[in-house]
Amino acid sequence: MTSLGAPQEEMRKLTLDTPQKEILELPLDTSQKTISNPIIPYVGTIHGGLVPGELIVIHGTVPDDADRFQVDLQCGSSIKPRADVAFHFNPRFKRSGCIVCNTLEREKWGWEEITYEMPFGKGKSFEIVIMILKDKFQVTVNKKHLLLYNHRISLEKIDTLGIYGKVQIKTIEFVSKSLQGSQPSSLGVTKINTENGAMPNGSQLGVPYTGKLDTALRPGCTIAIKGEVNKNPKSFAINLRPSDSKDIALHLNPRMKNKVFVRNSYLHDSWGEEEKEITNFPFSPGMYFELIIFCDAYQFKVAVNGVHTLEYKHRFKQLEKISIVEVTGDVHLLDVRSW
Repeated sequence: MTSLGAPQEEMRKLTLDTPQKEILELPLDTSQKTISNPIIPYVGTIHGGLVPGELIVIHGTVPDDADRFQVDLQCGSSIKPRADVAFHFNPRFKRSGCIVCNTLEREKWGWEEITYEMPFGKGKSFEIVIMILKDKFQVTVNKKHLLLYNHRISLEKIDTLGIYGKVQIKTIEFVSKSLQGSQPSSLGVTKINTENGAMPNGSQLGVPYTGKLDTALRPGCTIAIKGEVNKNPKSFAINLRPSDSKDIALHLNPRMKNKVFVRNSYLHDSWGEEEKEITNFPFSPGMYFELIIFCDAYQFKVAVNGVHTLEYKHRFKQLEKISIVEVTGDVHLLDVRSW
C-alpha cells in the first residue's frame, strides 16, 4: 500500500502504557536532535527549518516563583528591529492562569488567542510537544491535546527557537521524518470503496471509507488510522468487522459534544453493552490524530497520538475472520494501514 506520509504526534514511539509495555514502532524513518540544559533565555537556530511532520519536544520545570514564560518560533534572531515571531506560546500564571498565543509581524502583535485550560503548575515538570502541520501548529502538554494555532506566517520563514521567562528547560528535541520517503508497511489495507472518492491530489481518503486488510487479523497485528477531526464535529466511528456477516468486532465511536468515547460490538443482530470509561477524552475539533489499534490474544489496545487510551476485551472471538476496516462520520481521513 502507498503511504500518504501524514505527520505523527509521537514519532519516536507509540507506547501502550500497559503492564506488558508493548512498544509500537511505526515503519517510518525518524531523526532526532537534542539540546540539553540550555541557559534561559535561549535563542537557537533551527537547522534545516521546519517542515510538516516535525515535532518540537520540550521537557522542563516551572519554578515556584514563575509569573510567565514563552516559547517563540521566530523568523531570525534580530533584536532591533525585533524579528517576526510566527508562533508565540505564552503561559501566564497570575490569578487562575491562561495561555496566550499570538504572532508578531513587523514589530506589531496580532490578535491574541487565549486558552484558559492551564496544564502547567508552579514547581511541576512538563512536556510540551509542538507538532508542525501544513496549515497549523498543534500543541500537546503532558500527553494531552491543548490547542491549535493556524499559521499566520509561512513555515519557510521560521528558522529560530526562542525560550524566555521564568522556566527551567531540561531538553529540547527536534524530531523529524521524511514525509515523501515513507516505506509501505509489510501488510497493507486495500481500499474497497468510498462514497466520495479520494481527493484529486491524493491527500485525503473519502469518508465513509471501507478497506480490506491484505491478511487476516491475528494477535500482534497493528492498524494505524491517521486523520483530522472536522471543525464542527458531532461524532465519528471506526469499525473492525468480518467480511461474511453484519457483525462488528470493534466499534470505536468518539462523540464530541459530550466527550464520550463509546466502544461496543454488534453481534447476532444486536448491540452489546457500551463501554465508556476513559481517563481523558483524546479528541478536539480540527485536531490531527493518529489512532493505533493493537490486537493481542485477549483484547484490543488503542493509543491516540502516542498515548495509551483504552483496552477492549474481545467479544468476537474468531479474530482471523476480521478483515474489514470502516471509517465513518466527521473526519478527514489521511491514511489507513496495517502491519
